[in-house]
Amino acid sequence: MSQENLKKKAMEIISKHRTGVLANVENNKPHTRYMTFFNKDLTLYTPTQMDTEKVDEIQKNPSASVLLGYEAKGISDSYIEVSGKSRINQSQELKQQFWDDSFQKWFDGPEDPNYVFLEIQPETIRILNTEGGPPQEFQV
Repeated sequence: MSQENLKKKAMEIISKHRTGVLANVENNKPHTRYMTFFNKDLTLYTPTQMDTEKVDEIQKNPSASVLLGYEAKGISDSYIEVSGKSRINQSQELKQQFWDDSFQKWFDGPEDPNYVFLEIQPETIRILNTEGGPPQEFQV
């Protein structure tokens, strides 16, 4: 599959799945949790509170991995693994763009200074479980 087709397939999977698993490093060990993801041209954004351990962890080690997909039928679902670097993004534009009223459980609104995004800039994307074929990988 060409790089362009792989990118299209990855975008298709991302567009169908907003819930995924974020893994980063805590005390030299993997630390995973489910998160909600938004996408802008393969860069992933997940809302979080500035005063959480996730923020501390990525400030110490920005390496991150995200799994998206594999939610409907399970065994035959394609999914992606995004490996890259993460950083804190406090952009008011992003906060407005991705604001959802369900976030009011955690934030006072889009202007809340504790409302930030983890931005995961992909370096490698692997597409797995595609019709029994081998994993496909491309560099971003």
